[in-house]
Amino acid sequence: MATEKAHETGLAGRYATALFELATERKAVEGVSADMGAFRRAMDGTPDLARLVKSPVFSREDQAKALKPVLEKMGASALTIQFVLLLAFKRRLFALEGIIAGFERMLARSRGETEAEVTSARPFADGELNELKNTLKAKLGREPRLHTKVDPSLLGGLVVKVGSRMIDTSLRTKLSGIRAAIKGQ
Repeated sequence: MATEKAHETGLAGRYATALFELATERKAVEGVSADMGAFRRAMDGTPDLARLVKSPVFSREDQAKALKPVLEKMGASALTIQFVLLLAFKRRLFALEGIIAGFERMLARSRGETEAEVTSARPFADGELNELKNTLKAKLGREPRLHTKVDPSLLGGLVVKVGSRMIDTSLRTKLSGIRAAIKGQ
């Protein structure tokens, strides 16, 4: 796997770059990516874990003592455990979400992928996500890595964000446009 020399910036970016380079060197990128994704999902689903990671109230020792068994139970690799514990001891756990996001961006770039955030009014049915992925691949010329969310307030349609570009085909936006046009008459 060829690594690009495009580095992330800022505190989270520097740690993400260091983790990505170390994982690449140890041929553990896929494992670390899976670990980080699982840990992010665990934080999203467990408010107490998110509070432990983000709150400065907990000492570095308490954070490390609590996180090590969680990571081990998740089956995280030794590199992932070492990295998260290093963040705890350096008092940098608050940046973990940004580090994970930066790591995922670098992984996507190294694979020739581009990240796309897709928000829909309802969950995708079987095959719809693949169809969207194929359409985006044809338009972008790169393999899209989709992150999906559901927002019922869209009423229908999709909002797709790729980098700084946004494609909004939601019914909510179309109705807002019609409402503005009617008021303007």
